[in-house]
Amino acid sequence: MSENGPGMAHRAHRPPMSSKRWWLAGVAVMAAAALIVGGPALPASATTPTPNGYYVVTAAGGVFGFGGATVYGSPAASGTTLASPVVGVAPTSDGKGYWLVGADGGVFTYGDAGYFGSVPGDSVKLKNPVVSVAVTSDSKGYWLVGADGGVFAFGDAGYFGSLPALGVKPASPIVGIAVTHDSKGYWLVGADGGVFAFGDAGYFGNVPTLLGTPAPSPVVGIATTPDGGGYWVVQNDGAVSRFGDAGFYGSTLTTGVVPLAPVVGVSATPDGKGYWLVGGDGGVFTFGDAAYFGSIPAELAAGGVTLTSPVSVVGLAVTP
Repeated sequence: MSENGPGMAHRAHRPPMSSKRWWLAGVAVMAAAALIVGGPALPASATTPTPNGYYVVTAAGGVFGFGGATVYGSPAASGTTLASPVVGVAPTSDGKGYWLVGADGGVFTYGDAGYFGSVPGDSVKLKNPVVSVAVTSDSKGYWLVGADGGVFAFGDAGYFGSLPALGVKPASPIVGIAVTHDSKGYWLVGADGGVFAFGDAGYFGNVPTLLGTPAPSPVVGIATTPDGGGYWVVQNDGAVSRFGDAGFYGSTLTTGVVPLAPVVGVSATPDGKGYWLVGGDGGVFTFGDAAYFGSIPAELAAGGVTLTSPVSVVGLAVTP
């Protein structure tokens, strides 16, 4: 594991003690069922890439690389003073770079990630903070989404609509965006589990419709299946709801694990047969065929890293 960030000292790393260990202390057992709807995931393609690692990113701009994920730099490592907290991360399609985005719409590029513009660079005055970022399939563009459902497209990312443009005010703030495989559409998800589809993104349901009430705990993210025929919606308690052809592979609730910090993000495996959840403390939870490459709590327990300031993780991005 390599990392970049303030107040963090490197020491020699010991090998992990388990390939899928949560490294969570004081785990309590919770009997609860995950929320599920829809059909099974599609079989993997012979050309589906196998992830070899992932990045875990903090609000302060620290970047931690696990497995084969190479750290190419970060605002924290360069001593950059952030105008606003980092809220999202997205990797390039070849895994040799990544973008970070701030709540003010500022974009930071590392490795082979190209810069195609930002909200401050376009002199746009935000009415609501940016909450997430998504990248086109060819890595030549990206979308930023605001808490009000406003969408900002840069590079070859197409604009397919937004909630403000439709005159729609979401019942709760938007918290995430997922993109269709051909980059010709996207989904937005709200903290109540409401889902909004644009372009060629299909609508397969949402949490309020499924339950007849908003999500019991705040939704924090959405991830889509490879063919765009379904998606997962994840709550901060680790509950996973599936829609369309998204398969259910477990959740922190069904495993009886209580995260030490709320879940803050979700990423799906390329073949759609698994997913990762990440907690605000950097704990990583793997389900289905999602491989475990390490976590911040695991590194702390192994003595690989010493932190002199609290970590506030905002997301996880998987490398090809």
